[in-house]
Amino acid sequence: NMTVANITTPANFFHLMRRQLARPFRKPLIVMSPKSLLRHPECISPITEMEGKSAFQEVLDDGSVGPRSGKKIKRVLMCTGKVFYDLNAYKKENKRDDVAIIRLEQLYPLPEHQLRKLEEKYTEAEWLWVQEEPANMGSWQFIHTNYQRKKLELVARKASASPATGFKKVHDDQQKAIVDKAFS
Repeated sequence: NMTVANITTPANFFHLMRRQLARPFRKPLIVMSPKSLLRHPECISPITEMEGKSAFQEVLDDGSVGPRSGKKIKRVLMCTGKVFYDLNAYKKENKRDDVAIIRLEQLYPLPEHQLRKLEEKYTEAEWLWVQEEPANMGSWQFIHTNYQRKKLELVARKASASPATGFKKVHDDQQKAIVDKAFS
């Protein structure tokens, strides 16, 4: 009876809004994307992704992994939201071709069909759910409960009563630790 999304590209946001208006029925749309993506230098989309037969993508596969390269992937990092950009920066800096980063753009309803296709592509890989929120917050509880096809491990801040530390240096250190753990 609703749609919950955490969008990471302008093109996907455009198509989500377009899909919402084009539906012959009305249901609530909840978008949880942070304002920081408005000014993030990597958060861009070419105009070609907004024209023609392009559409909203519930799940975005790693664009750097070719269609037949799934066997060489040792680890799949599944995430939603802006943590993708931190993970992707680390992947590029360290030339990690053995890791694929999958973005879950639509959280509810869970796009199980698209996720099953990715499971078939990355059959040998270890799957991790990465989030920057504490373990008792964010999307982990929903994913852990509803996505039971693949064994997922969690990489996140330790459980906390507060969603943030209150200190930028501590936050940056914790964010670096999350990214390092996801790739180690």
